[in-house]
Amino acid sequence: MDSEMHSYRTGGRETVRDITGDCAGFVEGRGDGLLQVFVPHATAGIAIIETGAGSDDDLLAALADLLPADDRWRHRHGSPGHGRSHVMPALVPPYATVPVLDGRLALGTWQSVCLVDLNVDNAERQVRLSFLGAA
Repeated sequence: MDSEMHSYRTGGRETVRDITGDCAGFVEGRGDGLLQVFVPHATAGIAIIETGAGSDDDLLAALADLLPADDRWRHRHGSPGHGRSHVMPALVPPYATVPVLDGRLALGTWQSVCLVDLNVDNAERQVRLSFLGAA
């Protein structure tokens, strides 16, 4: 298995960041196998969704509805509602696996691999890309 870490600056606002290009570049020329995408943070996730047509904003809106940034959370350090960022990975997991065929991501036409981050207190994120080649 081959693995590398990528760094992303998400800034001080909630974000859905498309990282498909980095994923595609990592598997290019590798043949068949699986790409594992993993974010080693307790407050971020990986989603495979359509981007650019409003779905990324819709995801953030849905998460805001499900996980409001208010004072209901027991985990209270950081910005208001920070505790919700620790619950989010139960809904948007910190990992995704994508098939790779002939060195290309086997995503659907409108699918993108995205880093989802609600935590405005941590502007720097790491994402581990790991490739497991076919035997």
